[in-house]
Amino acid sequence: MPHVTANGIQIAYETHGSETNPTVLMIMGLGGQLTMWSDELIADLVAGGYRVITFDNRDIGLSHHHSGERSPAILRQILLRRIGIRLKTPYQLSDMAKDTIGLLDALNLDRVHLVGISMGGMIAQHVASMVPDRVHSLTAIMTTTGNPKLPRPSGKVMQAMIRRGPPPTTRDAIIDQSVATFGVIGTPGEDQNTNGMRDRITRSYDRNYNPAGLARQMSAIAASGDFRKHTRAIKAPTLVLHGSEDPLVPIEGCKDIAKLVRGARYEVLEGMGHDVPPRFLPAITKHMLDHFDATKVNH
Repeated sequence: MPHVTANGIQIAYETHGSETNPTVLMIMGLGGQLTMWSDELIADLVAGGYRVITFDNRDIGLSHHHSGERSPAILRQILLRRIGIRLKTPYQLSDMAKDTIGLLDALNLDRVHLVGISMGGMIAQHVASMVPDRVHSLTAIMTTTGNPKLPRPSGKVMQAMIRRGPPPTTRDAIIDQSVATFGVIGTPGEDQNTNGMRDRITRSYDRNYNPAGLARQMSAIAASGDFRKHTRAIKAPTLVLHGSEDPLVPIEGCKDIAKLVRGARYEVLEGMGHDVPPRFLPAITKHMLDHFDATKVNH
């Protein structure tokens, strides 16, 4: 697994496709390693004429771990954040954006098509704002702007994301719990055991397991708060994709992006939750390739 130094830390990454093709850089969501991207999606983008780069965000997978650095209890942090009190955290979304920019530098990538999913979409908005000349296009998938006025996840969803009591300790129990979480936040009616999700979760667990890193990433989201100033500053052609049945990041989040970014194209995937089941991949891939190709013509 290749690594580079980016923003002063080690970042693990993978490349797919020819170096001579335009590059798509894909940023994964909360607690997700690069192995959580669908192999089919990557293969279809490569077949469409693009080079695809995926990577592990800091504190997850094979990238740098902030071992020994504690973040505030997430519920306390969220409650205090609502009344304007910010607690110190190891890092924020802006730091993760600088990691991404550092990866661009280390790999000598002048401009990329930037794709971010969930937390990765939040990071991508920061990147597109911070280095607009290096982003051909932005694709934001099931994500939001940090706008405090937007609807929040339901109590059931928050319980699935922030569990109390002793965590599972065996490999099978940990994998079962992760699959069960997607049963709550994912597409209604999907069998997360047979649609490829369990396989990706298992592959990720066997590659690296770092629950403390997931907690710190969650803390970074809470600490970053409202980042609409970055969303408003985005100049890149922007595609916004969101499932109509997403219970974790309500659809109003992507509507907010589409409202704030001039000329953004907004597409709803009817019936999809906070996951990307195989049956939605053809539509998502087509939306992305059409978006990239239109941008390529414009440049």
